[in-house]
Amino acid sequence: MDGITKNVSVQGGNRLLKLSLKQGEYLNIGDNIRVVYAGGAGNHIRLLVDAPRDVNIARNKTETNPERRKDTYYAEPGISREAQAEIKKILWNERMKAEAKRDAEKMKE
Repeated sequence: MDGITKNVSVQGGNRLLKLSLKQGEYLNIGDNIRVVYAGGAGNHIRLLVDAPRDVNIARNKTETNPERRKDTYYAEPGISREAQAEIKKILWNERMKAEAKRDAEKMKE
């Protein structure tokens, strides 16, 4: 396979393998699973999975197990109330400065 590979560390010490594949290229998982990149466009890709019948392959938009989800996805931490108040104060001060500048320019005219 001529695709580009890169190891990526994730939370919990797990490792991900980031791959770049061209249409028709594949990757093998163990001795009996092959995933083929069949093409795609935009945000959609097509994969062909060749695996034994006893291997459970599930397609899902989101991980249903919250314990697995937190190891894979990183939720943005919320902004504290204090930080929100500080942001509002800064924005208000900037707005007042802009209005004062506009008023000063009108007085010069």
